[in-house]
Amino acid sequence: MVEGLLAVVVLTAWLGAAGFARLAWPLDRLHCVTFVYVTCGALTLTAAALWGGSADDIIKVAVLLAALLVGGAAVAHATGRAIVRRRAPE
Repeated sequence: MVEGLLAVVVLTAWLGAAGFARLAWPLDRLHCVTFVYVTCGALTLTAAALWGGSADDIIKVAVLLAALLVGGAAVAHATGRAIVRRRAPE
């Protein structure tokens, strides 16, 4: 079960990379990055919980996932604002 979840994590990351390469507009590419953050993080957390590790290990993965989501959202927001400002007519 855990190996299957981790395989889905890898496939999800490849799907996000393919979408990133295919989309032309930079703001659309940010959605691919966010998709990878959320899905891979949630699936990894689920795999860690199913692996049978201690509660401390699962909490560490959950805290890491929360930090990635908050940090990723802040970076995506700043990047999106920079893209919009550069593309705005002067």
